[in-house]
This record gives sequence, C-alpha cells and structure tokens, in this order.
Amino acid sequence: MQTTATSAFPTRNTVIPFGPQHPVLPEPLQLRLVLEDERVVEALPAIGYCHRGLEKIAEKKDFIQNVYLVERICGICSFMHSLTYCQGIEELMKVDVPSRAKHLRVVWAELHRMHSHLLFLGLVSDAFGFENLFMQLWRVREHILEIMEKTAGARIMLSVCSIGGVRRDLDDGQMAEVLRVLDRVEHELEEILPTLMNDYSVRQRLCGVGLLSPDKAHDLGAVGPTARASGIPMDHRQTGYAAYGDLGGVTPVTETAGDCYARIMIRVRELHQSAEFVRKAIQKIPAGPIAVPVKGNPDGEVLVRMEQPRGELIFYIKGNGTRNLERFRARTPTFANLPALLHMLPGCQLADVPVIILSIDPCISCTER
Repeated sequence: MQTTATSAFPTRNTVIPFGPQHPVLPEPLQLRLVLEDERVVEALPAIGYCHRGLEKIAEKKDFIQNVYLVERICGICSFMHSLTYCQGIEELMKVDVPSRAKHLRVVWAELHRMHSHLLFLGLVSDAFGFENLFMQLWRVREHILEIMEKTAGARIMLSVCSIGGVRRDLDDGQMAEVLRVLDRVEHELEEILPTLMNDYSVRQRLCGVGLLSPDKAHDLGAVGPTARASGIPMDHRQTGYAAYGDLGGVTPVTETAGDCYARIMIRVRELHQSAEFVRKAIQKIPAGPIAVPVKGNPDGEVLVRMEQPRGELIFYIKGNGTRNLERFRARTPTFANLPALLHMLPGCQLADVPVIILSIDPCISCTER
C-alpha cells in the first residue's frame, strides 16, 4: 500500500487481486487492480492459469482428429472453431464443399452465435444483481440448446462439422422445427429484452461505463462486438465464407457509444440478425450431398479467418504432406480484446470492474489455448 500526499488528506493507493476465483467472473483471469480509494487507476493482467498446450497437441494428433480437438478450445463457440479449422484444411487440400453443406454450416453457426449471446446476456445480468433476468434469458437459451440437440445430437459440442462437409443432414420436418423454435425465441425475447435495455437500474450500471472510443478500438486491435460497439463496422462474415455470400450479404451491427450498454445492445441486435440468417439458409438450401470424400494429406500453409460470437478468430495451419500438421496456431478474439479491456478499466469504480470485464464476453480458456 502506498500513500500519496495531497493538499488536505493523503490518498491511499492499494493493489488488490481481482480473480482468478471470483463469484461474478466465471473465467480464470486475474487482474491486479491499482486503486485510489474506490477508483481504478491501473489494471495489470496475469494470465496463464489455464494453459493446456493445445497447439502442441494439434501437432501430435492427425489432421482429422484435430477437428474434434479444436472444438474444445472453447465449448460455447465450439462449432465455430471446427468450422474454421475445416475451412483451412479444405483450402489446403483444394476440397470443394457441397453447397448444401455450406448452408447447413450457417444454420449451426448462427444457432451457436445465438446461444453464446444469450449466455453472455444472462451472465451480465447476474453481474449487476438482476438474478431473475439472468434466469429468464437462460430459459430462452434452453430452446436453442434443445434444437441443436435435436438436429446435431448434442447441446454444445456438436461435432457435426467435418473436412469436406457436415456429418448430418436436416429433413424438412427438422427445418420446420428450427423455424418454429426461432419464432418462439424471438417472441419470448420481445417480452424480456425491454426490461434489459430500458430498466433504470440497468442503464445506471451500463451507460457511460467502460468507454472505448473508435480511435482506441482501432489502435488497440479490438474485434467483434467490442469493436462494433465503438462504431467500427467490422464483421468477417462480409467475406462470404460458408454460404453467407449466397444469403444477401452481411451488414455489420454497430453502435456508437462505445460503453457497456452499447456492447450489450450489439448482442441483442445480433440475436435477431442470426435468426434471420438461419431462416435465409433454410429457405435457400439446395438439394444435394452434404459431404465429399477427402483423400491425401494437407500440404502447405494457410491463414483462415472467421467471425466468432466474440469477434474474429484466426487459425494458422501448416501441413507437410503427412497426416500430422507441422504447425497449428490459434488467435482468439478475447486475446485481441484484452488490450482494449485494460484501456477501459482505469478511471472506473471498483464495483464496475466485473461489468466492464464481462462486457467483452471474455473466454480465457480460448485465449490461453
């Protein structure tokens, strides 16, 4: 503890640890917070609690086994990881994925985005003490998990994406059920979200807190909703990977305030955008095979990018003509957003720290691989 002299009273600078075990933060991230009374003046990160050596494991497993391995980088967006990896291997091996498989990939990817955003909104509600809202949002999320289980056979780890396509098809009855669930989810959200977005206490806790200007978001390399909440229209789905290019294009959802409220509002609006993408993918899905046979081994190197719920995911894959990769590297969106987070914290009150951290939707297991 340090004491700084002022004109009338001394100001005490206190360094306290926040995490890695904390009742509000469900992630093993530790921040050493330097406080002046209740105000944060500096935040120093300490990561490394969750290192799993995943990149080295990916070099020991063969490239097909790695489809299941990369799913476990993060359970909440597991399908996104397997999709990114499969797209990279397919590019290396010159595999032409059937159009039907690409549309099915969009369906499961956007369902995963919806369940991730609903999980996030529930956790943020819990962070500022709105327990009932937390339970209501997770009740809605259950509808998404149940339809993923009915269509892919699992609630979280779908393991349905494969090199060359997908492992499961959807019949007309299943597609109709997906559409019914989406209608039900949006109807229930219409009743819940006004409480989240318009309640006085919610606005008091979120508006003007954790500010990130567009210039700082750009300079610090922020991605995903964290960047879009500061007015940066960056969404990698605009490149048209999978079947996004056939669904009328992607218009990034943006806000301009750059605070915690704006980052939450991005996820709220993206819930409806994702539901619309699922509807378009089902409406336009063509007939045909859902996978093609893949022969040989990957050779060469590729950098593949994709839009996760938290932002841009980057995989570097290097093959050498054998069944084992020479190098695998993952850069997750939380890693890219940590510098922006450290910029948001100085100047805030200690009570706002959990809300600001959760506003970037952190996944430290993703970050440390």
